[in-house]
Amino acid sequence: MVYPVWKNKFKISTTGRGEPAMVTIAEMESFGVSIDGNTEEWSPMDAEGWMKRMVTGKALTISLSGKRCIGDAGNDYISSKAWCTGADCESKAEWEFPSGAKLEFDCVINVTNPGGGDSRNVAPLEFELLSDGKPTFTPAAGA
Repeated sequence: MVYPVWKNKFKISTTGRGEPAMVTIAEMESFGVSIDGNTEEWSPMDAEGWMKRMVTGKALTISLSGKRCIGDAGNDYISSKAWCTGADCESKAEWEFPSGAKLEFDCVINVTNPGGGDSRNVAPLEFELLSDGKPTFTPAAGA
């Protein structure tokens, strides 16, 4: 079954890593996902020259791009992290898939574009949610 991209939902905790207060992030237009796998390689003699490999670690980055929407709790929270560093950029995120499955993870927020453009443009908001530790995947009900 195919689905439109807009059926994906992204939420952020507006209380950082404390008790999550999850809200959606308004006005997002597109997203990309990057999974960085750490791979160990070795060449045992009994493999007759063939390489063996094992994935020994992973990291997840979700890049979102949309419009700056003043007054939306999620959009305002993300935007406020543009000038922060260290623990002030830590939060919790949630990605709900069109199937109803969910990926929840501690994250670091990296705002890459808090505004700009021509005088007739709508201000952008672009950022990355970088995983910080192992995420929790919950399959869709009945899956």
